[in-house]
Order: sequence, then structure tokens, then C-alpha cells
Amino acid sequence: MPRTANIQLKLLLQAAGWGPTQFAAALRNVAAEQGLTLVVHLTTVRRWLEGTQPRPPLPALILECLSRRLDRRITAHEAGLTRAPAQLVDPAWEADPMRKLIHLAQTELDPHRRALLGAGVLTATALALPAQGQIPAAPDGPGHSGRRLAERDLERLRTMASVFAASADQHGGQHVRAALAAYLTHEVSPLLHRPARTQVHHGLRAATARLALLLGSMSADSGHHAVAQHYHQIAARLAADADDPTTLAIALRTMATHAHDLGRHTPAVVNLAERADRHARHAPPAVRAYTHVHLAVLNAHHNRHAAVNALVRAELLHAEDSAEPGPFSSYPVGALHYQRAQVFATLKDHTGALTALTTSLRLRTSAERLPAALTRARLAETHLRLGHLEPALTHWHAFLDAYPTLRSVRADQRLTAAVQHLRPHQRRAGVTDLLDRITELTSPPR
Repeated sequence: MPRTANIQLKLLLQAAGWGPTQFAAALRNVAAEQGLTLVVHLTTVRRWLEGTQPRPPLPALILECLSRRLDRRITAHEAGLTRAPAQLVDPAWEADPMRKLIHLAQTELDPHRRALLGAGVLTATALALPAQGQIPAAPDGPGHSGRRLAERDLERLRTMASVFAASADQHGGQHVRAALAAYLTHEVSPLLHRPARTQVHHGLRAATARLALLLGSMSADSGHHAVAQHYHQIAARLAADADDPTTLAIALRTMATHAHDLGRHTPAVVNLAERADRHARHAPPAVRAYTHVHLAVLNAHHNRHAAVNALVRAELLHAEDSAEPGPFSSYPVGALHYQRAQVFATLKDHTGALTALTTSLRLRTSAERLPAALTRARLAETHLRLGHLEPALTHWHAFLDAYPTLRSVRADQRLTAAVQHLRPHQRRAGVTDLLDRITELTSPPR
């Protein structure tokens, strides 16, 4: 049967001022940001305009590309992609966060549907907060029934958040992601429909927001950046509904960090970090240091003076911290120095970065196995950049000692980076042995 021309897509391309060739180039650029390599060219776009439906993940990439160009959210219906698989969840801030959370968590547990989670793309449009920074309140859920929700139920959720966070720090996000999804589906979801006093109900929303934040970070550490963005957004919505500015500040900071780690330093990302810092203004010193130091990291790309001032402020705030250890109550000093190193590295002060990383590694605890390994890898890269081959090899060997126990995309990326950094030096003493060890670690078993 003859195809029907996609007039909607044609009109959007006209509004964007793009011909098929320019659109194909823009799509390839957006895909590259997501770590994807697309074979899209002039004739590909012409086939779409003639009515051929693109296959996943192309629909999501097309919508993201057009949304950026036109500076507004473009839906699949508006682009004529009606036969493309609908987004698993609505990426708009207005969507019901509880419904999104439970739907996503259940999808994590289904091996067939879980593969679809990787079909989405990280969207720049979702980084923009609603007007005036007002995050809409979540809609009322179904009628409450069953045993009344009590404070002890919330304490159990807080305890489990610490357990899941500690496990991720030990072994990486991939290790425990499915377990946390199962906990949200089978243990937390039933609590959402129980009757409770307003204060307890808000406490439940805040505790659920923190679990969603953890699951988002685990998803990012599994390489599923689009679904991580959804979890972070859900957490922000729940924290706002719970009237918990501290958790909201942590959620917005996490969103900004995730975008930064993927190489985005746009005004929208800086705005997220600034909003996080404003929401944290009455939070404990550890949280204020946590949000402020990321302002330093982002400002280092744009304004050296602002970055240094933000870093000094974060260090002063951290010095005031006396909170009990916990994933949402304290900020490890080793993490603070790691971000100091990020600031210095961006400012091209590699000696300062080396000092900060050395301090970070020294202050890492035995519970921070993954952060310590990542710090080792960064130390090796920085030493090599400064011409210090021997200490670089020492740190890379220590990183490889920990690597087999980790299930983390971040660790995988540092291993790939190690090979790239070492190849120009492969004839030097000790480098061949290290490269052979990496090959042995990454080769499939016979």
C-alpha cells in the first residue's frame, strides 16, 4: 500500500529552518551525545518525509532534536510519529510522579520490557524547570485503605535507603538496581495507598523521593541515562509535594550533576544547580556544601572567579558539618575533594587537581569502594598528563585490583580511557604488562 507523506514532520523542519541534510547532521550530533552512532543521511530523512516510520531509538532522537531547535517540547503526535512506540512515561513535569515511578519500577523487573528502557534519550527540554521554578503538586492518588501508615514505616524506608546506597558504593549501580526496583514495587507501592496524617504522608513522599533518586543514580551508572533522568525528575516532584526543600535541593543537584557528567554545561544545567543551591539555603551545612560545590564545578567552565568563590564557600560550609553519616544527611569529605579536583582540572590547574585527588583518595573509607576506584583512575590519568608514568601505573594497577568486583558503567569508562591514555606509551617499561592485564580482565571466558 502507498505510504502517506508525513506533512507534520515536513512543517516542523520548515519551522526549524532545516533541510533534510541539516536535519540528518543535527540528529547525528544528538545521537553522539547519547553514545550512539547513527547512519542517517539525506535519503533517510526523505524516506521519513514520504511516510516511512523510523525505528527506535530514532523517534526519541527526532523529538529531542526538534525540541531543542524550536525551544519547546515536540510530541510524537505533533511530529507525525504516531506509530512509533510511545514513551514509557510522559517526560513532562506535569505527569503523575507516583504513577511514573511504579510503572518504571515494574518495567525494571520484566526482562522483556526492561530492554525498552534503553530506547529513550536524555532530553534537554526536561532539564528546564517549570515557570518561576514552581514544580506542580502531584495529583491525589486513589482512596486510602488498609492499616494506618506510621512513623515506623518511614523509618524502615530510610534504613533501606542507606542499605541500597551503601551497596551501590561498594559494587556499583548495576549490582543493586533491580533489587531497589523490586523494593519500590512490592514494599513501597502498597504504602502509598494507606491512610496517614499529613505529616506522615509527606514523610512517605520524601522517603520515596530519596529511593527514586538512588534508583536514578543506579540507572545512570548502568548506562541508562534517559530513564535515570525520569527517576531524578520523579524525585524532585515528590520532594516538592512533600514540602521537603532539602530533598528537592539534592534532587535538582543530582539532575545537574548527571547532565554535567554527560558533558553538558548549558545555561539550563547551571540554572538547575543554582535552583538546587537556593532550595538548600536552610538545609544542614553538609547539603549546602553539596549543592555549592557543584556550582563551582559548573562555573569552572564559564567563570573562573565565580568557581573559586563557590569552592571556598563549599569548603567553609563542609567544615561546619556535624551530621550523622548517611546518604542524604552527610557529604563525604573524600567526595568534596574529588569535586575540588574537577574544578581544578577544568581550570587547567592539573597540579591542583592532583593534590585534591590525592587527598580524596586518602580520605575515602573502606565503604566507598567504587568512589575510591574511580578516584584511583582519575589520579592515574592526571599523573600521566603531568608526565609521571610510574605513579600512574601504580594507581591503574590498584584500580584493576578493584575492577572485577564492580558493576558500573563509570568504571567501564575509566578502563576504556586507561587503554586510550596508555597506547601512546605502550613501548615503555611496565605499560605492556598493564595493557596485557586489562586485556585479560576484559576478554570473555573461554
